[in-house]
Amino acid sequence: MQPMNEVLFETTLAEYVEEMLDACTRCGKCVEACPSVEPAGILGTKSEDIIGGILELVRTGNGPEASRKWAQSCMRSGACIKACDYGVNPRFLLSMARLGIAKSDNELAERRRRGVEKYRDGSRGVSVLSRLQLDMDVLERLGQKSASVSTPVEAADFVFYTGCNVLKTPHIALLALDIMDALGVSYQVMGGPSHCCGILQLKSGDAEMAGRMGSSTMEKLSHSNSGQVISWCPSCYVQYTETILPTVERQRGSRPFEMNPFMRFLGDRLAQLKPHLQRRVEMRVALHKHPGVAGVVEAAAEILTTVPGIELVDLNQPAVGLQSVDVGVLPKFKRELQLMELEAARDAGVDALVAVYHSDHRELCAHERDWPFRIINILEVVGESMGLHRHDRYKELKIMQDADQIVADCSDLIAKHSLDPSNVRDVVVKVLLGDQPLPLRGGALPKPRAGGVAPS
Repeated sequence: MQPMNEVLFETTLAEYVEEMLDACTRCGKCVEACPSVEPAGILGTKSEDIIGGILELVRTGNGPEASRKWAQSCMRSGACIKACDYGVNPRFLLSMARLGIAKSDNELAERRRRGVEKYRDGSRGVSVLSRLQLDMDVLERLGQKSASVSTPVEAADFVFYTGCNVLKTPHIALLALDIMDALGVSYQVMGGPSHCCGILQLKSGDAEMAGRMGSSTMEKLSHSNSGQVISWCPSCYVQYTETILPTVERQRGSRPFEMNPFMRFLGDRLAQLKPHLQRRVEMRVALHKHPGVAGVVEAAAEILTTVPGIELVDLNQPAVGLQSVDVGVLPKFKRELQLMELEAARDAGVDALVAVYHSDHRELCAHERDWPFRIINILEVVGESMGLHRHDRYKELKIMQDADQIVADCSDLIAKHSLDPSNVRDVVVKVLLGDQPLPLRGGALPKPRAGGVAPS
């Protein structure tokens, strides 16, 4: 199969969008169900007016301020999808509204420049941080060498699609592979910046380039015996299942594969997994929840309660967003949520706060230094019961909170991968230490050197 022509992709996407716009009745139920409305400050605007303005933004890029705020404040929680009685995906329409705004506000050349810049920055962060933690042979296992991403002579049953950013916390991805190995699952690993889903380009307002990158990666993923792709990253999952694959299906009449999140994949195989959970893990844990992909939180909770010795405690905290990074569109709200959860975990006396996604782990893990419980990934719990272990080097480095100390501690791998120490330090400050929405209680983050850009 050849990648879809990017111009045809954009044309077909527009037709798909128009059909969904026609199906929308402007009832406003999606707005009423959305957890972003109140913290975005638009609670006083009629829900019917807000969704009506979204349709204008999708079509023209211009619309009421409240609708614009709603589009820009979408945490991708998915509550709007459940609320719609007419088969419309409001989350997808909000994405298209943001695309319309970007097109209205900036010329294509500027949008493309921003997309390229975001892609390069993201690629640099992934490349450097993964190499500060892993030798080349382990990176190759995660699909980060040309020989390992080519089509194998004999296709595996599944493609395991890591996405990009989980490679910053590689112990999580490696545990997923270890678990599949134990279950006898045949898979090929693909991911990293060379397998971009196109989300950064779409967010920058460049639908043509998003289609080009997303469909190119789609062809690479289309090589498994089962026609199934197991995905880790929720952002990649939403990009494919809500934008790329439906558009391709309209053009070709079928989808090249179906995509299933790893947590649901593992939850579907709980009976197969259970005999491998031999070791008791005596822990009282709470689950950090994001409901944006249907069934993931439920699968995670069921998996945890199947592990012998685990007591799962409900902290009764709000569960919003696709993953932690998506809640960042409302930074004050995000900080409040994270602080409330940490306090609730302390008050409940848990041994660990357990997250699912990689961005959750990156943002929360360093708080382990200041609170009386561990912050770990769910696969660490499953792995411990199965006798599997992967060292969380990311958390170890982040808790240091000193860029120079981190660079010095990683000097062997910096030399082995022929990395520029000054570039490494820049990434450590901006990406590793800068990824801290709720400041640690022990003090401020280190500042970049003169001429640098402060962490966002």
